[in-house]
Amino acid sequence: MDSASHISLSTVSALRRDLDVTANNIANADTVGFKRERVAFESYVNEGASGGEDVHLVVDGGSYVDETQGRLQATGNPLDVALQGSGWLSFDTVDGERAFGRDGRLSLDAEGMLINSEGAQVLDIGGGAINVPPEFANSLSIAKDGTVTSPTGAVIARIGVFQLDDLQSYERIGAGLFRAPGDGAAAAIADPNTSIIQGALEGSNVQAITEVTRLMEIQKAYDRAQRISQNVDDLRRDALNRLSRKA
Repeated sequence: MDSASHISLSTVSALRRDLDVTANNIANADTVGFKRERVAFESYVNEGASGGEDVHLVVDGGSYVDETQGRLQATGNPLDVALQGSGWLSFDTVDGERAFGRDGRLSLDAEGMLINSEGAQVLDIGGGAINVPPEFANSLSIAKDGTVTSPTGAVIARIGVFQLDDLQSYERIGAGLFRAPGDGAAAAIADPNTSIIQGALEGSNVQAITEVTRLMEIQKAYDRAQRISQNVDDLRRDALNRLSRKA
C-alpha cells in the first residue's frame, strides 16, 4: 500500500474513534456527575525504506477523562449529594464490583441500604455498605466530610470520598462509573480535600454547544480523509486499467 493510502486510512481510523467519543459526550450532556472524555492523538513516523520519504501516520494514543468540576445544582432532596473537589464516591455494584463515580442521586432500598440511581450500594470510608433506618430517610444530616447523622445527632455512618491518583488508567463501565485496573479497593485512599454538599447534585461537565461544534468539525475532517482514500483508489484503478490496455 502506498504512503497516501497509509496516511488517509490512519486518519480515518483515528477520526472515527474521536467521533464515537464526542457523540458519547453529547449523549451525556445532562447526565449527573458525568465527566467528558477526550481522544489523544499521536504522530507515528514510518521511516522511509531505501531512501524513500518518511511517512507521518496518525495514531490513536488512547483517551483521557476531563476532571473539570461540573456545575452544582440545588435540589433540596436530603439524600442528594454533590462533590466539590476532585474526589469520588465509592460503590459496590449489583455485579459485585468496586466502582467509583460522582452521581450523587442516592436513596434507600427496601433493606435500608444507601444506594445510587443504578442500585449500587454506597460505601463508607472503610469500604463497607451503609444502612440507614428508614424512618430517618427524609431527616438525615450529611456533613461536608460525609458524616451521616440522625435527627438526634447520632452518627450513622460516614460516606467515603476517595482520591483516584491514576484515573486515566481506569475503565468506564457505564452509568458514570469507573473501575480501577487490578484491585480497585487498594487503589483508592480517602480524600480529605473534597467536600460533600447535601441537597445538591453535580451536573455533567460537558458543554453541549462546544461538543456539537466539535462533532461537526470532526465529521468534515472524516469526510475529507475518506475522499482522499477514495481518490487514491481511483488513481490506482485507472493506472491498472491503462497498463492492462497497453499489455
